[in-house]
Amino acid sequence: MTKTAPARLAIWLILLATLFRLILAMGMGLGIDESYMVAASHQFALSYFDHPFVSWWLELAIRRVTGMQTPLIVRLPFIATFAGTSWLMVRLTDRLYGAQASLWALVALTISPVFSLAFGTWVLPDGPLDFFLLASVLAMAKALGLARPDIGAQPDPKYWLVAGVCIGLAMDSKYNAALNLLGALLFMVLDPAARRLLATWRPWVACLIALILFSPVLIWNATHHFASFDYQGGRAVGFGFYPLRPFIVWAGEALFVLPWIFVPMVILMLGGLRGGADRRARFLATLAVIPVTLFSVIAFWSSRKILYHWAAPGYLMLFPLLGAWIVGLTAAKRQMIRRVAVGSAGLLGGAVLFIAAELNLGLTPGFNKLFPLGHSPDIQAVDWTSVRATLMRRGLLDQPHVAIAATRWFNAGKIGYALGPAVKVTVFDSDPHEFAFTVPPRSLIGDNILIVGTDGTTKALQAQYAPLFRSLTIGKPIIIRHHGTPLLRLPVLYGQDLRRWPQPNRPQK
Repeated sequence: MTKTAPARLAIWLILLATLFRLILAMGMGLGIDESYMVAASHQFALSYFDHPFVSWWLELAIRRVTGMQTPLIVRLPFIATFAGTSWLMVRLTDRLYGAQASLWALVALTISPVFSLAFGTWVLPDGPLDFFLLASVLAMAKALGLARPDIGAQPDPKYWLVAGVCIGLAMDSKYNAALNLLGALLFMVLDPAARRLLATWRPWVACLIALILFSPVLIWNATHHFASFDYQGGRAVGFGFYPLRPFIVWAGEALFVLPWIFVPMVILMLGGLRGGADRRARFLATLAVIPVTLFSVIAFWSSRKILYHWAAPGYLMLFPLLGAWIVGLTAAKRQMIRRVAVGSAGLLGGAVLFIAAELNLGLTPGFNKLFPLGHSPDIQAVDWTSVRATLMRRGLLDQPHVAIAATRWFNAGKIGYALGPAVKVTVFDSDPHEFAFTVPPRSLIGDNILIVGTDGTTKALQAQYAPLFRSLTIGKPIIIRHHGTPLLRLPVLYGQDLRRWPQPNRPQK
């Protein structure tokens, strides 16, 4: 792509958006999932309980290099990765539809909250997933000879090897990359020119490369009772009849992507699936259709909660189609969309900056007092530094052979991040996630344990865990505070000499 005016504008937009994310990363504490990823992972491993290894390795690597784990530091690799994702979106869209379309695709990606803020800033597997998915799609487009007519591109077989590497790394980022790859296979079956390539060796070598790169995840699961596959596969079970849930899922996805982006995207995807559709549109639509539709279908029968961002890899494939559609509109309609885009960016940026300022400066007097204890939205967005300060003041962190046991994995993440890697943190619960492997409760036999529960569970915890210790006493609760206002009360029990651990953790079955 030459340095045309749209390309220069794209570069400036990526740089400005990256600067905004850096400011945001400094201004907000780690969220629940972010704290969990940092607190639960201390060693490089072939894979991990929740997701494959790429995102875990990124945050581990930046901590090893810098010796720090501040919110900005651990988020840096993910912010850099999304800058790369943005440029790949420009490159892919420019190849398929031209420079103007690539700029509009980038604008839409940049103002879409789930992509630009969540995946573009936070410590989540979705950021690396998006990067490697787009890289693999760009490589496949070159291998298949898909491009706008004025390029006159021919299939370039050497890019199958690049696609194989990127597909493998996408699978090493998050399992639902497989849904996009099934869409790629669907395209090759439906498209006559691509179908002929299935009789050649290079696409299959690409699959072999991807499988080799994914093999560490297979090995980890095989040696850990397939705990990760079992956990992720269990998201679709729990049969029932919920006819309204697909509509709720679509509404949530529309909100996460932005409604004015979501609606034309879905229409364009359906158009790309129709007979006689342009090859480029069909390629993108088949890549998108499985993740876009699957989770809404699962919501129809599954009693498990469907998270709205799971379908995001499907919508990612539709931004080039959206950019091309906008370019094809009249000048008046493009001007209207430009105003909507500027307004959306302003509202989104303003809201996020206000939240960051509220968290750091407490702009709204008495904000947290408006909520009952334990229900303020600030609980998730601030780091629980009160935990470390409280335990240090009580002299509990200076004692030998002391560990912390939360009763929920998400609380363990918040507590573990606040205490740092020097303090052992585990989970006394049947759903400990990665903590079951980082600090198994059985490894703490003989240690003294601070059990940190949830509000109102003190007596129940004492009755449940007292038989496991030489003694178990109720301690003073820990109060999570922000700007001096109590946000959450965590009951504490002090167990001396953990003697046995009869309750098996689910991932250790």
